Amino acid sequence: MSAVNRRTVLSSGAALAGGAAVTAGLATAAVAAPAAPAAAASARTGATIRPDDPRYPELTTGNNQRFVARPDYIKMIKSSADAEKALRDAFRARKRVSVRSGGHCFADFACNPEIEVILDFSEMTDVGYDAARRAFYVEPGARLINVYEALYKGWGVTVPGGICYSVGAGGHIAGGGYGLLSRAHGLVVDHLYAVEVVVVDAAGRTRTVVATREEDDPHRDLWWAHTGGGGGNFGLVTRYWFRSPDAKGTAPEDQLVSPPSTVLVSAVDFPWDQLDETKFARLLRNFGAWHEQNSGPDSEYRHLSSLFNVSSKAHGSLGMFTQVDATVPGARRLLDSYLAAITAGTGIKPGALTKPTGELPAMPQLAEPRTMPWLQATRLVGTNNPTITDPTSRGAHKSGYMRRTFTDDQIAALYKHMTRPDFTNPDTMLVLFSFGGRVNAVAPDATANAQRSSVFKMCFQTFWQDESEDDFYLGWVRDLYEDFFAATGGVPVIDDRTDGCYINYPDRDVADPRRNRSGVPWQTLYYKDNYPKLQQVKRRYDPSDFFRHSLSVEPAKR
Repeated sequence: MSAVNRRTVLSSGAALAGGAAVTAGLATAAVAAPAAPAAAASARTGATIRPDDPRYPELTTGNNQRFVARPDYIKMIKSSADAEKALRDAFRARKRVSVRSGGHCFADFACNPEIEVILDFSEMTDVGYDAARRAFYVEPGARLINVYEALYKGWGVTVPGGICYSVGAGGHIAGGGYGLLSRAHGLVVDHLYAVEVVVVDAAGRTRTVVATREEDDPHRDLWWAHTGGGGGNFGLVTRYWFRSPDAKGTAPEDQLVSPPSTVLVSAVDFPWDQLDETKFARLLRNFGAWHEQNSGPDSEYRHLSSLFNVSSKAHGSLGMFTQVDATVPGARRLLDSYLAAITAGTGIKPGALTKPTGELPAMPQLAEPRTMPWLQATRLVGTNNPTITDPTSRGAHKSGYMRRTFTDDQIAALYKHMTRPDFTNPDTMLVLFSFGGRVNAVAPDATANAQRSSVFKMCFQTFWQDESEDDFYLGWVRDLYEDFFAATGGVPVIDDRTDGCYINYPDRDVADPRRNRSGVPWQTLYYKDNYPKLQQVKRRYDPSDFFRHSLSVEPAKR
């Protein structure tokens, strides 16, 4: 085991924790706090960008160049009033719309040939405190790193959100939101107090609704639908408010969780030249077994979270990034125990830094764990990850939640595909995310995010450059995924070992019976027993199914 370089842990996809689902804008978002006065804010109007505008080509795609739209126009949204008018105009013209805030959608929700209007929220970036609601507000275009910076610098608080710095808040929150603090504090939506949504009825009448988690709120179900129901389904989110359920006191800093002042960070790699199939299998079994044993809501290890990049052999090494709250008693003991458990029985010893061909400049070598300020660690793992944030790349992504460790057949499938002789792409990996902890302290129906008994989460992914290579790479990731879940029809069904898929990592293949041979509908894989309630919310707030995409919630039938 050697000190890891930046490419191993950061640029290889570790930045995907809690990646966004539907929304996606392209302009870099600067957070402003507090918001402008209500009158001025309501008057803000964004540009309308048509095909003859030089900005148009840049705004017809997102972070994945596989997906491109050719809309009649892109409407930049700057306020709730602007969103209402834009929605009214598109509905009356019967235009097919999509919604975007950060550009990281893994599927074609925001950009595809059927889209006639893209409603882009990347200029709505305010973050601040609303004293009247005793909650912090976040607009949908704010990038995650800017959200963290604004909340922490202003009030010393945060939300337990994702790692990739440039993900937009809009879709990230609507899909559930997850990050390195989630084992200690739950999902982002576990702290969601309210949401402002512009909706449209069957007659084309638009209105702005604020829905809260208060039990007597007549719109509470609309709030619930945005706690994991996925973006682009019910209306246009123009603002989120956050207050933790157990918040006490009246001061702003009492309303949300505080991150640890310092964290203990470890970054290590496992060079492929030290691995054979037996050692590879032992590493994977160790990771899974540790999480089975240490993912209870009250486990002392809930303050530890890890990202394990099981990269293809072409990358040169596997990488693991681990973060522990340095303020808890015995933090170093927790980390050492974890690292020892992962490497037990492998015989892997510390070695020289692995530098595959074409290596980028290495991050500071963490041959030994390092204590650093939380915000600095957040920047370290969240920035300069060129693989996932490369705006010129094409990618494919698939997900799964695990309730138990890997089977022998799953490990064999992973080893076979990651070491395939004809596969030479280093930008390929299965990312394993620590899950459980306080995430699993919430009932499956308390939020729309139903996966509340998993111990780790997975993202299978590969990135490439040329359209001519689409068939090869899509074929590779499909073969791996379907071999990995061969015992359950090619997908992670809901059983005692697997727990479905993550809607923020959407994958159209699970809706294709040629790829999903389990007989389990895609809706169940993403939403489990919560789907019928989501359909009822859809019927009430979007009865004409105006907001739709390739994996959208369908209105309940009357």
